[in-house]
Amino acid sequence: MKHITYIFALLATLVLAACVDFDDATGNVATNIQLSAPSEYPALDLSGRTVTITSNGTSISTTTDANGVAHFSSLIPDVYDISVSWHLTSAEYSALTGSKEANSGATVSGSLNGYMIGNSEPIVLNTLISLKRDIVIGKIYAAGAKDNNNRNYRAGRYIELYNQSDDTINVAGLYIGLLETDNPQAFTLKNLHDEYADSVVVLKQAFRIPNDQPFLVAPGGTVLMALSAIDHSVNAPLEHSLLDADFETKDKSGTFQNNPDTKELINAFNIYSGASTFNILQSGQGVVIFRTTEDVTTWKRTYKYGKKSGTMFTLMPKRYIIDGVEYLRNKSTGQDMGEKRLYSDIDAGSALQNTINGWSGEVVYRKTSGTGTAGQKILMDTNNSSNDFQVSTTIAPRQYD
Repeated sequence: MKHITYIFALLATLVLAACVDFDDATGNVATNIQLSAPSEYPALDLSGRTVTITSNGTSISTTTDANGVAHFSSLIPDVYDISVSWHLTSAEYSALTGSKEANSGATVSGSLNGYMIGNSEPIVLNTLISLKRDIVIGKIYAAGAKDNNNRNYRAGRYIELYNQSDDTINVAGLYIGLLETDNPQAFTLKNLHDEYADSVVVLKQAFRIPNDQPFLVAPGGTVLMALSAIDHSVNAPLEHSLLDADFETKDKSGTFQNNPDTKELINAFNIYSGASTFNILQSGQGVVIFRTTEDVTTWKRTYKYGKKSGTMFTLMPKRYIIDGVEYLRNKSTGQDMGEKRLYSDIDAGSALQNTINGWSGEVVYRKTSGTGTAGQKILMDTNNSSNDFQVSTTIAPRQYD
């Protein structure tokens, strides 16, 4: 009998031990985060850089010491997003790399998402350098809203580009690509690594700004591209007028109203037979802008990973991407970074819609980080949408904080 009692006691102890997690921990931990320079640029100065860790909407920041180490003295054991970014001027970039191609400078950034900090072991945060982009994706409106009859309304969706440079930019011929949105996804990042050595992204649609004539965008100017360029505010209280949109994806099916006064975006590639409009989804989306002189219709196509039939997607060479932004589904358990389609050197994080089901009128848009020499706003551009974007139900097209 004593033997049986001992076994039950042992089993109870094991069960209790298995149930213990870091939420039950009472002791805080000290953690050091060591920045690591890109292997090709070991002389990069890592001192005095602001490292930020975020958990459950709360952020803590500290600066690195002379050795590039950020010391956090008292952290609650938990899962954190870790990030760092700073700007290199054109002169600094040239001195570091010997290249004079960064007219607008460059960004140094590094991110670790969903990292469990539970002890004092040092954490290495690798960094990468990317050229500062002149044209960036400024807004993605995909949530949709409820119309005047409380029905789901999606005709007002749009994508907006922003010129944050000091110069006028010609965007004629620029492509806008929408990544695949299958659930589960057609290709995970591991699938792309194994099959294509991280060299491609998987598109379901691509549209092109017409290049029959220049389309010039002044510093601080925008390019507004609508699914339907009409006044949506008369149909749904949280929607906006898109009558002044620069371009529209003309609907050939008659589902959405076209504006004859708005120029047409060229439908360059589409996995959906007969479809001609933006297929932007409130349940998650990756958007890229790119330039190429190649014929995109000749790019390799593929079925979903491991399949030999079904929908065929286009494999777009990653090297052509100018900017990429991703937002993931906001589930009851939060965002699942395992659903990411964009590599960390394109977008290390993900923008976030607050609502889980959409139809909330929420637009995700870039934060403002400063002012350029031409008086234009400079938007956040750290290659991490978790840092760069915020959400609003009131900010209008072409507006920024």
